[in-house]
Amino acid sequence: MPELPEVEALADHLREHARYRPVARVDVASMSVLKTFDPPVSALTGRVVTGAARYGKFLSVEFADRPGEELHLITHLSRAGWLRWHDTAAAAPPKPGRGPLALRVHLDAVGGPGFDLTEAGTQKRLAVYLVRDPGEVPGIARLGPDALALSRDEIGDLLAGRTERIKTVLTEQSAIAGIGNAYSDEILHTARLSPYAVAGRLRPDQLDALHDALRTVLLDAVGRSVGQKAAELKGEKRSGMRVHARTGLPCPVCGDTVREVSFADRSFQYCPGCQTGGTPLADRRLSRLVK
Repeated sequence: MPELPEVEALADHLREHARYRPVARVDVASMSVLKTFDPPVSALTGRVVTGAARYGKFLSVEFADRPGEELHLITHLSRAGWLRWHDTAAAAPPKPGRGPLALRVHLDAVGGPGFDLTEAGTQKRLAVYLVRDPGEVPGIARLGPDALALSRDEIGDLLAGRTERIKTVLTEQSAIAGIGNAYSDEILHTARLSPYAVAGRLRPDQLDALHDALRTVLLDAVGRSVGQKAAELKGEKRSGMRVHARTGLPCPVCGDTVREVSFADRSFQYCPGCQTGGTPLADRRLSRLVK
């Protein structure tokens, strides 16, 4: 799933390649991805791309035809969604339900440059909204503070009194916006914290380490991702991982074997040597905190 660094890189790519270009046509290949109907997507025709922005893990493309009348095409790419830039595209409207294409935006002229929103797989979770204000999107309205905007003291205040595991809080968008499963694994590994550590019981030195790791991991990933072509971002994300999706491989820090905890629909990875005092976590949903 694209997280803060990849979505920031996609926004940067659109600002570089799409800004100041007018919309020639919008093709909808999957009506199920559209979560709004007023205004209709046809309202984008003739408008000019004025920018792109990130809200947590939401990507927003901004359009205007006159000051004060902006529209925002906002997407949550979810697990299998992606944005693909094209220099040319088929002029004929796509046939609904054929292939991964969900929505196509033609810029300058039909068949010219633009971008596609696509979704692979059978679980269709890609969501697209066309709104006048980003706050109209329910997921954006519920977002907590952006991960990169948090100071050390703000993280301490945010975690104080919370009884959830730190892994859970890091990925809860209403608590901290932008971090998902992959980067929370990397942040906790860098901070040398157990994923099962209770968020509200972290010592001051652990909070220091968590804040430093959060900024280091995310800013490093943003630095590696921004400027990459959209098609290369997934590979760039994987190349920077030290524990996530590396089950069974040696930890690059201590050499211990990277382990995994699996749940019904997800899993996470960690290093016992770096994070849990050498003791593996039980691979069960109701596992207790390893002390």
